[in-house]
Amino acid sequence: MSLLSLVAALVLEQWRPLADRRYLYALLARYATFLEGLFNAGEARQGAIAWLLTVLPVVFGAWLVYAVAYRASPFFAFLLNVAALYLTMGFRQRSHFFTNIHLALKEDDVDKARGILSAWRQVSCAGLDREAITRLAIEEALVSSHRYVFAVIFWFVLLPGPAGAILYRLSMFLHDRWSTKTSPEFERFSRFARLAFAALDWLPVRFTAAAFAVVGDFEDAVYCWRTQAANWPDPALGIVLASGAGAIGVKLGMPILAGGAVVERPELGLGDPADTGHLDSTVGLVWRALVVWLILLLLIALAGAAT
Repeated sequence: MSLLSLVAALVLEQWRPLADRRYLYALLARYATFLEGLFNAGEARQGAIAWLLTVLPVVFGAWLVYAVAYRASPFFAFLLNVAALYLTMGFRQRSHFFTNIHLALKEDDVDKARGILSAWRQVSCAGLDREAITRLAIEEALVSSHRYVFAVIFWFVLLPGPAGAILYRLSMFLHDRWSTKTSPEFERFSRFARLAFAALDWLPVRFTAAAFAVVGDFEDAVYCWRTQAANWPDPALGIVLASGAGAIGVKLGMPILAGGAVVERPELGLGDPADTGHLDSTVGLVWRALVVWLILLLLIALAGAAT
């Protein structure tokens, strides 16, 4: 049922992508803000309590509804899985930025591509040249494919029903929301959210990177993973980016201009500077990796049915 649910959700999103999830995020944000106000006194244990009260009731509730639906009819459970994946994966939600940047660069409209990238990253990209725009678009695409597709699939398969997909996306939501606040009190409050997300993402980033290596240049992908990933500010994402860059033979990372100042970043990958051809390669890499994951799930399902 997991494989059928995944395929159905992917087809549904390709056919009719969910245009706006803001209402769902707004509801979660209000609940998270309520718990912040209730528990945040600058202590790590209070952040842990807030995280648990945000995540566990929703995850347990999703599992309970799934169990009841399955007892009533496996078809109802299938529909619930598809709905949960449709809400949590976001395969097309993120890719339209990448597609529009690609089209703008093919038309030599660098200003338009720069504006789209700014909207995608939610930071000003003024002053970036064509190569830097392409480089950052590839980085965003690789990270988005991991966080909004592969990691969600990993946890969906690992836990019963939609519980795993919801667990991962809620954990990512709280990590992103609480980790951006830099006061010392909030740093302690958000510690558990950061650690929890790092733990949940530990295996998925490696599965994603391995898939990129298998469907791309295996030797370069593994070399970049082993030698470059740890230098990235977020080593977990460094694994995904380094492997992806090595797999398609492109240089990512490197210094960029942001806010009128140069931001130093380590170099990732091997090969040529980023150009529009590498944008095509990135799309192909992600789709091939997704096919490999689905084939692997099919083989697991067939092996389970044969026993």
